[in-house]
Amino acid sequence: MAKRALIFQGGWPGHQPAECAALFAEKLGAAGYIVEVNHTLACLDDRAYVAAFDLIVPLWTMGALTKEQEENLVAAVTQGSGLAGFHGGMGDAFRGCINFQWMVGGQFVAHPDGIKTYRVTLTALGRADPILAGLDDFDVVTEQYYMLVDPRNEVLATTVHHSTSAPWTNGVVMPVVWKKLHGAGRVFYSGLGHTFAEFTAVPAQLELTVRGMVWAAR
Repeated sequence: MAKRALIFQGGWPGHQPAECAALFAEKLGAAGYIVEVNHTLACLDDRAYVAAFDLIVPLWTMGALTKEQEENLVAAVTQGSGLAGFHGGMGDAFRGCINFQWMVGGQFVAHPDGIKTYRVTLTALGRADPILAGLDDFDVVTEQYYMLVDPRNEVLATTVHHSTSAPWTNGVVMPVVWKKLHGAGRVFYSGLGHTFAEFTAVPAQLELTVRGMVWAAR
């Protein structure tokens, strides 16, 4: 029986959520998933509906959930649905929702200097993990997120901050790709992916994101 994936997209348009939703709906469909893309948060109003999906992919920078929507989403994951996403679509979503942030394992707070070139370095754990199998360190040109992170995260890749606008962050090793468990659910997050074009420009970034989604699925 095919697994079911829910992608909900919207929020701040600068992260191109509609384009990213179409890309990952295609990739998950090619992997055998039945994918449903929603364009409003109303899809989270029904707890049984949300919990029926094996994978949930939020692409919704900022925005706000109602108390019931947050509870329904968190309940689905703690009971076994997978959660996977990237950049602001999951790491800077629903800033007022503490339980959502706890589930994600991190929250964006800044991207010093904006778009810049930096290296993504696989950890020893990452090199041994199927999500990053066969990949190596790689460079990206995107925002370098500074995040508040959960010490329970299994960090698969990191990046070292170097900044002119926030020099006090220089040398900080920041998790950029991680996975974790939240209750019975698997959670995957990548800080990469400011725009749709980055995924076509950096094949390793696209590959690890798709693999992370597949890993997270129930």
